Amino acid sequence: MEKSAGQTVSPRDPNHVMQLHRLGAFHQSRLSFMRILLRRLQGEVWTFDRPVFDIDARGVGRAVYSAHGPDRSYSLVAFANDLPPEKRSDRVIATEWDATFTLFDGVPTTEDLDRLQDNVPRQEAGRISEKELSLSRANRSVRLWDHVVECLSHGRQPDRQKVADVGYLMRTTAVYGSGKFGAADRDMTSDRPEFLAPFQVEMLSVFLTRAFVMDLVEHMASMRAPDTAVPLDPDLRRRFGIGNSTGLGMAPFLLNHPALLNNWIAAREEALARIRSLETAHAPEVETFRRFALRARLHAEEWTSDHPVQIEKLAALRHDTATLLAHLDTVDLTADMPWNRLWLWSEIALSVEGQELLASLLMEPYPHLVDDLATCMAADEPATWRINGAMPLDDLRALVEDIYGWALGIDWTAHKAQARIWYTSEAKLEPRLGERFEEDLDAYEQPLCPGRDAARMYTDLQTSDEATVAGFLMRHPEHRHVARRAQIAGRLPYAEIRDNTIDATVMPIDMLRLKLSFFGACHFDPRSDRWVRINMYQHAPFPHELGERSGDDWAYPFLTEGVV
Repeated sequence: MEKSAGQTVSPRDPNHVMQLHRLGAFHQSRLSFMRILLRRLQGEVWTFDRPVFDIDARGVGRAVYSAHGPDRSYSLVAFANDLPPEKRSDRVIATEWDATFTLFDGVPTTEDLDRLQDNVPRQEAGRISEKELSLSRANRSVRLWDHVVECLSHGRQPDRQKVADVGYLMRTTAVYGSGKFGAADRDMTSDRPEFLAPFQVEMLSVFLTRAFVMDLVEHMASMRAPDTAVPLDPDLRRRFGIGNSTGLGMAPFLLNHPALLNNWIAAREEALARIRSLETAHAPEVETFRRFALRARLHAEEWTSDHPVQIEKLAALRHDTATLLAHLDTVDLTADMPWNRLWLWSEIALSVEGQELLASLLMEPYPHLVDDLATCMAADEPATWRINGAMPLDDLRALVEDIYGWALGIDWTAHKAQARIWYTSEAKLEPRLGERFEEDLDAYEQPLCPGRDAARMYTDLQTSDEATVAGFLMRHPEHRHVARRAQIAGRLPYAEIRDNTIDATVMPIDMLRLKLSFFGACHFDPRSDRWVRINMYQHAPFPHELGERSGDDWAYPFLTEGVV
């Protein structure tokens, strides 16, 4: 990724950025995958229709939502269920859900729908084909669902505060793609322009799922009382997103895809560096930034959580937004590298939460400096896997000292330093985090602590008389995986999390939040240190509104008249 013309500020040091406490403070931005998708859908004037909606009064049946682009069409196929309360669970071990979905490549025939109906509701127990690109499921937020149906059926709108407190009517418990359960592998679609950016299949699936959920709740209200029922007010309707429950299964992804992680972070850091390098700012850009800062304050005020760690972060964030707005009233942001001055001020005046929010806010006035970076965020990971055996061993030592220097000072014999252990559950093949000294799991450990493994390799490097990496690995094949990681991170500076991922105090939710921020999720609400609820597409336009409302400017609440 090359510097833009006139860029004088370099991207931030990976030793500073790639620590878990900072990665766990990232926020959505112009480079988040939901916003990348909706910008494309709007810019290319995609059209949408609903060729099938066979749902009865109980909310049971099937529906199809199709998206038509310049070259191809895709369809969300939805199967709705009347799930008894005792069967409703967000856990991965669940076997039934309120709704199940697949994203179909094209527009399905009746024969396709019948085949999918035999398999999609079964999820892991069924099988789909290469004509399907994703598989997902969702459960109702029961109390809010019943409230909305009841209100609409009686001709009135639901309580705004109740809507704000929850923010969604259904939450997904998994959105699978990339070849799982028979679905098309990413290699089959990665060269399509609409799917060049990461996770665009999954983001399209969730976008259409949100449309289905809102249509379903209005349909059930209408079926209950056809003479009195009303649809949701459009402004209130947009306040509903799609919830998501995400657990440990997402965390190892970042460690297992170092090149992809690098490209996400590198794009974000390059965008920030470009903006900090600007010598001047025009008044409209300053005003745009100020209005986004005001909207970010509203966003922070609406964000709630019962988790102690998140409560502390939210308190810091709200203080930071107030501090930022007060500072904006006193500072000149038009000249003398204004955004760099603002950034340097933030490193002293704001918490990590506030600094990383500022990084996102600074991108908003500058789509021409930011949006092109979306094309750099995918990765051809197999191309990075080959180990350079000809590398002189002194070069590998230097790489370890540079990339894993933080790990070389840790006493890895201490119980605290290696208290946790990553393994894969036999029942669901899902990642799990155990207690090393309380459970007999050593035989099942996954290589998900690069820092410890690099320190172990470094010990052997110090006593090796081999000249090359190839010779060293012939004697020490147990270090192949971390030698590979070191060489990757030597080329791709943001490829490695520079923190201890098995420490007694590790917070896996930091890794979850990092990934989800790049999805574009908001309102992170940890339920423990290992799983989190979020909201996706809240405030976004619906498919039928994309021509009228911005597909990009929706991630923060809008200001009401008189807000300053």
